[in-house]
Amino acid sequence: MAKKTTIKDTRPIKQDNDKTTKLEAFVADSTGTKLTTNHGVNINDDQNSLKAGDRGATLLEDFILREKITHFDHERIPERIVHARGSGAHGVFKVYEDMSSTTRAAFLCDPGLETPVFVRFSTVAGSRGSTDLARDVRGFAVKFYTQEGNFDLVGNNMPVFFIQDAVKFPDLVHAVKPEPDNEIPQAASAHDTFWDFISHMPESAHMVMWLMSDRAIPRSYRMMEGFGVHTFRFVNAQGVASFVKFHWKPLLGVHSVAWDEAQNISGKDPDFHRRDLWDAIEAGAFPEWELGVQIVAEEDEFKFGFDLLDPTKIIPEELVPVQRVGKMTLNRNPDNFFAETEQVAFHVGHVVPGIDFTNDPLLQGRLFSYTDTQLIRLGGPNFHEIPINRPVVPVHNNQRDGYMRQTINRGKTSYGPNGIAANDPQQVTAADGGFVSYNERIDARKIRARSRSFFDHFSQARLFFNSQSEAEKNHLIDALSFELGKVKMVEVRTRMLGLLSHIDKGLAAAVAYSLGLHVPLIPLEELNSSVPADADPADYTPEQKEGELAKSEALSMSGTVKDTIATRRIAILAADGVDGKSLSKVKDALVAEGAIVHIIAPKLGTILSQEDQQIQVDESFLTAASVLYDAVYLAGGTNSSATLEAEANAVHFLNEAFKHCKAIAADVAAIQVLEATYFYKKLPDEYSQETVLREGIVVSEDLSSLVALFIRMIALHRFWDREVPRKIPA
Repeated sequence: MAKKTTIKDTRPIKQDNDKTTKLEAFVADSTGTKLTTNHGVNINDDQNSLKAGDRGATLLEDFILREKITHFDHERIPERIVHARGSGAHGVFKVYEDMSSTTRAAFLCDPGLETPVFVRFSTVAGSRGSTDLARDVRGFAVKFYTQEGNFDLVGNNMPVFFIQDAVKFPDLVHAVKPEPDNEIPQAASAHDTFWDFISHMPESAHMVMWLMSDRAIPRSYRMMEGFGVHTFRFVNAQGVASFVKFHWKPLLGVHSVAWDEAQNISGKDPDFHRRDLWDAIEAGAFPEWELGVQIVAEEDEFKFGFDLLDPTKIIPEELVPVQRVGKMTLNRNPDNFFAETEQVAFHVGHVVPGIDFTNDPLLQGRLFSYTDTQLIRLGGPNFHEIPINRPVVPVHNNQRDGYMRQTINRGKTSYGPNGIAANDPQQVTAADGGFVSYNERIDARKIRARSRSFFDHFSQARLFFNSQSEAEKNHLIDALSFELGKVKMVEVRTRMLGLLSHIDKGLAAAVAYSLGLHVPLIPLEELNSSVPADADPADYTPEQKEGELAKSEALSMSGTVKDTIATRRIAILAADGVDGKSLSKVKDALVAEGAIVHIIAPKLGTILSQEDQQIQVDESFLTAASVLYDAVYLAGGTNSSATLEAEANAVHFLNEAFKHCKAIAADVAAIQVLEATYFYKKLPDEYSQETVLREGIVVSEDLSSLVALFIRMIALHRFWDREVPRKIPA
C-alpha cells in the first residue's frame, strides 16, 4: 500500500489583529436619551421599588427591580460581588437570660444552651486580593446554627447604609467599584464616580460621615462593633411583635488606626486584620462580643422624629438603650479557608421562629438578592448542602436534584400533599415550632414611591459629626479632604461641598479650604437627583430637621473601653549590651497583662545582654515596622543604646510611633536614643503623671513606676493631641 503523503501548506496565515474593528459591533455608549430595561422597555421610575403603599412590602411583581438586581448579582464569577475579601472563625453564643417575653427564638430563651456560630468579617469594595486596611465598611456576618435551623445576622461595622431602597444598590456598588474604563482604583472610594453618585444622593449623607470617620479603619476585627443595620421584628409565643435593632459590642473596646498608618500597613502587611484574628485565636486570646438589642414596642413605631424602617437612620442609644443579652466567643480557626470562609453563604432571609422582617425597602430587596447571588457563586441551588452551610438539625422537604446535589433521598414521593408516604414530610404547627410570618395588616395601593418620613437626610449625619471628639472630627475632615482631593472633576467636588454644608457649615468650610474651593450655596430642592421621571421634584426635596439630640456619647470611640492591654502588640527595641534584667521585668509585666511582646533588634537571631545572657530576637528592623505595633518600649543598657542611636531604622521606628500617637516608654539609660529623634526636643521640660498620660511618653529610672504608667498608657490606645501641634516627618 502506497504511503500517504501530506503536503504542508506553506502560505502565510492571514491574521486579523484589528481587535477594535472586531469589537465595534458590540460597543455601545453607557449613556443614552432614555433609561430602559434590558428588553428595551422605557423606565419611568428607577429610584423606588414597587411597594404595597409607600411604607409597605416590596412586591415580587416588580420586574424592573428583579431584572436590575438579578443582572447585578451575576456580574462577577466566582468571587462575591461585594465583601469578596474576608476572614472567618468558629465560635459559640450563649444568651444571659430568658428572652421569651419578647421572642420565641429558642436560642435566645435558654441560658443553658450554647449555640455554635460561624462569623465572617470582610471589606466591602475591594477584590479578594485587596488590602485589609482600605478605608471601607466592614462586613460582620454571623451564622447561628440553632436547634430550629440557621439564623444569619448579616450586618456591618456601621449601623446605617448609603441608600434607602434596594433598587439603588447596583448603582451604589457600580459607583464605588473601580471605574469601568480603566479598572482603577482598587478597594477605594476616592475617585470621581463614587463621589459623583454620592453628591446626587443626599440620603447617603449619614453613611458618608461613618465612612469618613475612624470607624472605616479599625485596629482589628476584634475591636470593632457590629450592627444588623435594618430594623427587624421579635415575635413572642403569643404573637406579640416588637421592633428590634441588633448590635455587637466588642469587649476589647472599639479602636482604630490612623489613616497614614493604615496606608503604611497596607504595604507592610496587607493581611493585617486576617493575621490578627487568626493569631489571637491560635494563642487562646478568644475574641468576644456581647449581643445587644434595642427593642421598640409596636405602639411606639411612630414616636420618633425618624422612620424605623429607614436604613439610613439609627435609634440613638439615649432614646432606646442597648440591652446586652448574650455573649459570642470565637474560639476556633477554620480548617480550610476555601471550604469554610469562602464557601459560607449568608442570607438575611435565613430567620428562625421568633425573628421576622419589617418593610424596610433595603431589607426587602436583600431578601431576593442573597439567594440569587449564591446560585451563581456556589454553582446552583444546593449551596445549603456545603458543610459550612448545613444546619445542625435534619433537613426534610420535597426539593430534589440540581447541580452539586449531595443528599441521596430515598423514597417514591417528592411532592406534597401525598398519600403514598402518609403526607410525609408534614407541616409543623406554630405551637410545635413552625415558622409563622407576623400577621401584619397590609391595605395599600400598588405604588413606586418613598414615604415622606424618609426624607430627613441630614439631622443624623449632623448628630454623628457633633458627637465626635475633636481628634475624630479632624480625622473626618482630613478623610473628606483626601477623598475629594482625589476627585478630578471640580464640579463633583463643588457639589459635594454643597451637600456637606447642609450637615455642618464648619465641616464644609474646613474641607473646602483643603480643596482650595468655596462652599457653594445649593438649595435643598436642587440636591436630590434621584427623582422619578413623572414625579414632582418638590416631593423629593430633602427636609432639614434638627433631630431629637445634639450629641450621642455612643457615636464617639473616645468613650470606649480603655481598661485593658490584652492582645495589644508591644515592640521592645534592643541590641547587644541590653540590660537583660530590666528588659525581662518589663516584658513579663506586659505579658502578665495579656499583651503580645516582640523584641526587635538590628538583626535576627539573638542578642547578648550585659549579663552575658542570650536573648531571642523576634523581628529585625528590616522585617518589623512601628505600624504593626500598638506601643514601643526602649530598653536600657549602655552598648544597646549606643547601637540604637546609630541605627537609623530604630530612630525612624520611634518617630513613626510618635507620629501615629502611640504610647512610648524608655529606660532612663536609653535617653540618648530618644534624644536622636525628631520629636524629643518638642517634649515638655517637666513631666508629671498627668503630663505623661496626656503626652503618652514616659522615661524613668524607677522601673516599677515606669511599667505601671506604660500599661495605663497602652490601655488608653492613642494620644491624638499630638497630631495638631506637632506634625513630624516619619
